[in-house]
Amino acid sequence: MSTWTIDLPDCVVVTGAASGLGMECAKSLLEAGSRVIGVDLATPEADLTGHPLYTHLAGSVTEQALWDRVAEAAATNGGGASLGYIGSAAVLSVDLLENESMDSWRRTWEINVLGNVLGLKTLLPQLKAARHASVVVVSSIDADFGEQQLASYASSKAALSGAVRTISLDYARHGININLLAPGPMRAGLFNRHLASAEDPQKFLATREARQPKGRITGADEVANAAMFLLSSQASAVFGTTLVADGGLTTGFDFRTGGEGSTAAPAPVALPAS
Repeated sequence: MSTWTIDLPDCVVVTGAASGLGMECAKSLLEAGSRVIGVDLATPEADLTGHPLYTHLAGSVTEQALWDRVAEAAATNGGGASLGYIGSAAVLSVDLLENESMDSWRRTWEINVLGNVLGLKTLLPQLKAARHASVVVVSSIDADFGEQQLASYASSKAALSGAVRTISLDYARHGININLLAPGPMRAGLFNRHLASAEDPQKFLATREARQPKGRITGADEVANAAMFLLSSQASAVFGTTLVADGGLTTGFDFRTGGEGSTAAPAPVALPAS
């Protein structure tokens, strides 16, 4: 098989690096030789923290003090040459509106939306000064499609997408390539928590797998590959847009409703002669 090499930033800030997509992105970047500044309240696994190119900063993305430390670390790690940002940190609350508190909604929006806004605002001077600067903000297909019991999460991703598209236009002439990445279900942290909240997790998983055109839930490592491309200088023609990485879930209106896990093609429908 032939290979194709992409150019990644020398230093990349990754939020949500302790689990899920953020962790997969951090691993891919380290494997490629990029320095990674991981941001998360939790401590990542040892193969990240023990890597010589990895720096972990613990804290909440909603706090300016944390971002000041991130900016300092990016400058120390040579972010002036080329700098990237992957905003993957997010929270998800599964419930009906009548049961949710406004504090839960505020927390979701503060982390999912303002956490990215604050990070980008703090890193802007370095992104503008970098030889190559690229930003990948993780949204969701839920930004455009409703999903039951995820109102606060879906609304936060919709707001985030609108904000990032506008910010990308505001700084287009500064050479910062800004895009959104919209995953669908992934076998990672947020999906697994949604799965665990179901009354029948096995039935929930089977239903979700059956509605995927490929018959399986996309891996977080696969979505990380899409993030790597958006970070690269080879993605210069992709700007201010949303790359959907959902395994084809939103390609059509519906898929194989004839039964869970069915692999048979739907029967053809006879049409009257014209």
